[in-house]
Amino acid sequence: MLSFSRSSLLTLSVLSLLALPARANHHLTGSLKQGHAELKSAGPLAFGPEGILFVGDTAQASIFAIGTEDTHPAEGHAAFKVEAVNQKVAAALGTDAQQIQINDLAVNPISRNIYLSVHRGLGPDAIPVLVRIDTDGKVHVVSLNSVKFASASLPNAPENKAPGGRGGNPRMESITDLAFEDGRVLVAGLSNEEFSSSLRSIPFPFSKIDQGASIEMFHGAHGRIETASPVRTFVPYSVGGESHLLAAYTCTPLVSFPTKDLKPGAHVKGRTIAELGNRNRPLDMIVYQKGGKDYLLLANNNRGIMKITTDGIANITPITTPVRGGGAEGLAYETIGAWKGITQLDRFDKDRALVLRTTDSGAMDLEALELP
Repeated sequence: MLSFSRSSLLTLSVLSLLALPARANHHLTGSLKQGHAELKSAGPLAFGPEGILFVGDTAQASIFAIGTEDTHPAEGHAAFKVEAVNQKVAAALGTDAQQIQINDLAVNPISRNIYLSVHRGLGPDAIPVLVRIDTDGKVHVVSLNSVKFASASLPNAPENKAPGGRGGNPRMESITDLAFEDGRVLVAGLSNEEFSSSLRSIPFPFSKIDQGASIEMFHGAHGRIETASPVRTFVPYSVGGESHLLAAYTCTPLVSFPTKDLKPGAHVKGRTIAELGNRNRPLDMIVYQKGGKDYLLLANNNRGIMKITTDGIANITPITTPVRGGGAEGLAYETIGAWKGITQLDRFDKDRALVLRTTDSGAMDLEALELP
């Protein structure tokens, strides 16, 4: 018979308690089922816990949760750069760079491996693919034939119709951005409701998916309230101790929405906390800390990379009157002139951002850059 001293029993008890979180930390992956994750399109990406990758499939107006099993922690602080990554991805897919489109990227916060959502081919017959770029630069096509996954369909998605006229196919904007926060998948996009711009807060593991909340904001550059313009990119952020979404729209208002208000069927009015200039489309956004302060880093198609201060965000007077002539109001920002050609970005580690940059030659480079 084995015998234990009181100190041995205490040690075993402590070790058992320490082991509980390790087991509990895999309960989300345990909710996934093995099978074929049949994507019809590959759009916005976001990572959750346990290496779970969320993929927005706009064609099906669905969210897929993919168990990547990519959970080996990253080591060190090595430099990272992959030149002409679009050409390398195209080669892995058996085509050329002109025949692929990189739609989004996400860094696995555990391993620091990079995941890309890609379309092979152009137009409605493009084939969706997920690609992983390891920290050593190697390119891998992620097989979806036998993976652990779950999916959720949005119940009130816009009509899926052939592109025509100025607006194109509204289904392609059913999901414009994703994030995971506090057990929920946060989804921006359009619905088929009267006020079509929407934000959804979906508990994960997926169960019943509700219709989400319709949203409105005052657009300073346009001088009016808007309910049909989709959020282009957003980040979760704590304002005054409460969770908010900071959302950027085309042409370019920055708007704050309390996450607690995003209830099924609600109509939520956002606070426009910055107007960042007209004739511009935001592409991607992250939040980071430097020198004891929080900043937003916003990539745009016409106005470069903006480093936006969050100082005074809780008490800032919202913009409710027109901002004419392409001017800026609200939260202050500076343009990071050295960061040119950035189309996508994500946090790489606490000190660096991972960016996708289009060079003068048309090639796309992936690179980890020190946060400004």
